[in-house]
Amino acid sequence: LLVQVRETTLKAYEHQDVPFETVVEALQPQRSLSHSPFFQVMFVLQNTPMTDVELSGVTSSPIQLESTIAKFDLTLSMAETGQGLVGTWEYNTDLFKEQTIERMVAHFQNLLEAIVENPLAKVGSLDLLSEWERHQLLVEWNDTETDYPKDKCIHQLFEEQVEKTPDAIAVVFEHKKLTYQQLNQRANQLAHYLQTLGVNPEVLVGICVERSVEMVVGLLGILKAGGAYVPLDPNYPSERLSYMLSDSGVGVLVTQSQLLESLPENNARLVCLDTDWGVIEQQSQDNLDVGVDSGNLAYVIYTSGSTGKPKGVLVDHKGLLNLVFWHQETFVITSSDIATQLAGTAFDASVWELWPYLTAGASIHLVNSEIIVQPQVLLDWLISEKITITFVPTPLLENLLSLEWPSKIVLRIVLTGGDKFHQYPSTSLPFKVINNYGPTENTVVTTSGLVVSVKETFQSTPPIGRPISNTHIYILDSHLQPVPIGVPGELYIGGDGLARGYLHRPQLTSEKFIQNPFDNSKRLYKTGDLACYLRDGNITFMGRIDNQVNIRGFRIELGEIEAVLTTHPQVNQAVVIAIEENTGNKRLVAYVVADSEITTQQLRHYVKAQLPDYMVPSAFVTLESLPLTPNGKIDRKALPAPDTTLLETEYIAPRTQSEEIIANIFAQVLNIENIGIDDNFFELGGHSL
Repeated sequence: LLVQVRETTLKAYEHQDVPFETVVEALQPQRSLSHSPFFQVMFVLQNTPMTDVELSGVTSSPIQLESTIAKFDLTLSMAETGQGLVGTWEYNTDLFKEQTIERMVAHFQNLLEAIVENPLAKVGSLDLLSEWERHQLLVEWNDTETDYPKDKCIHQLFEEQVEKTPDAIAVVFEHKKLTYQQLNQRANQLAHYLQTLGVNPEVLVGICVERSVEMVVGLLGILKAGGAYVPLDPNYPSERLSYMLSDSGVGVLVTQSQLLESLPENNARLVCLDTDWGVIEQQSQDNLDVGVDSGNLAYVIYTSGSTGKPKGVLVDHKGLLNLVFWHQETFVITSSDIATQLAGTAFDASVWELWPYLTAGASIHLVNSEIIVQPQVLLDWLISEKITITFVPTPLLENLLSLEWPSKIVLRIVLTGGDKFHQYPSTSLPFKVINNYGPTENTVVTTSGLVVSVKETFQSTPPIGRPISNTHIYILDSHLQPVPIGVPGELYIGGDGLARGYLHRPQLTSEKFIQNPFDNSKRLYKTGDLACYLRDGNITFMGRIDNQVNIRGFRIELGEIEAVLTTHPQVNQAVVIAIEENTGNKRLVAYVVADSEITTQQLRHYVKAQLPDYMVPSAFVTLESLPLTPNGKIDRKALPAPDTTLLETEYIAPRTQSEEIIANIFAQVLNIENIGIDDNFFELGGHSL
């Protein structure tokens, strides 16, 4: 390596007298006002002697000129002097704070000292951090230990609340409501019935139920029987549901009669909460003692999988207990609170929306799906129902924040998460906004923090806060070394919220849940998320390291879509990417190499039959071959932008004023030209937000 560097450098010195401006003029790179061309960081080693020059009657001495304008983003100049190496840092003050450069200088010195002490060590194993910084990152900012009861499970905490407030309203959906006592009695009857079907601790029970009070009865009944629930969204394609039922191996499936026709064939014993209730209500209304404890399984939720199949995440009661008690203490949840439930049960946000409130005596109002997709209607509903605390997925919240809110409402806290938050709330909002982050593998919430007004921060996007109780965060480089403040690294999670792993995936579990390098007796979850620490200990989320993306709050493995596409008999290769448009809207674009002509409609229908709507690409581009990097990997950056003028249907121009108005709205929202009257808003990339 040294020989190669020496030869390359000596050849470059042959042209050292060519002015930089001449190089720019000759090569004519694509210019940007945001940075200098070719490179933005420079290192200079001045190793020629700079001695005084004695002439007849004149003494020449070098003087240091103070530069007020940085030529590049960052320049480090090193000079050999009689006292040793002396370094000078020049930086663009529009990009860097003085404290950042001071940290960078200290880390560079730490690195040089470490090299001198151990010149045979690999660079990646050398520590940039001082002992004080290392202690701050690994210990001080992870000092989250908090006591919480671990001797009871969620359903037992609910039963204690029933004793305190039996007549309080527990669940409301439209015109139907259940008190704590009614909910407890019905869940007990279901639990006794499920036990006759063999449900007990560690047994998985599927639940595929539409949003309703019966949905809550079903979830609670499964827990009371000692089982672990596996939520299945009735809106999922039949093929996806079929895989989840087969992979989980559930022997019992709780559902409703109106869903039976849409359910795929399966071997589970079906329990309909409506037509079978006459039999179920013959069971006892008394609480059960099934011998389940906090180490037992509470639920299994399937997330998108990079192998082409979703993967089931195994979560114990212990992680759920930690989430519940942290939430209740942090947001001061009482029996006077009225909360909401917006998320589908197949997403882990629903876990967060139910159990912290049902174990505190609060009331939960389930939100009709038609209300959720209309921001103004949702705002009015939150006010009319006197909601005090709510969770709203990030993309929907960004729409809500732009609306006019009355100054006096009972809503005090809005929680958000599921996607990168781009918007700072106005100081005039009558409620607090809390940004949260967390993968399913760490029981819903990992970090949480208040989002202050943009006037109080210099960050371009709101941070995701700090680790919650009994949760540890490590931001590490590829060598599992902690990175300094402000330096991006992969986010690793430890603590009481960690899931057991993945159902029937021991190899994937061992890859993702690794031994903690700072405590060999514990585990860390490798998230694949890129993040960095701010000076105050808050964390900024920067995106995905791998091909997983977040679109409208849905966590999607692009590899899963690619795997489905490549199973099409005419498709040889497929690549899916997420494109962020000028509006900030993200959409999925699929690139395929086919051995015969295939239409966009055929591909869309094929994918739609196997994946949820949010995973169906809005555009399909057919290529003769996929672009490759020099080392033979697919070059995603070289993929052509989809042609927005290319329509999938025969173009028929608007014929009436109304059609023209609608076509113009479609074109403006979707950033697509020439919308015809037969074009489908959703298939062109539109969605409910």
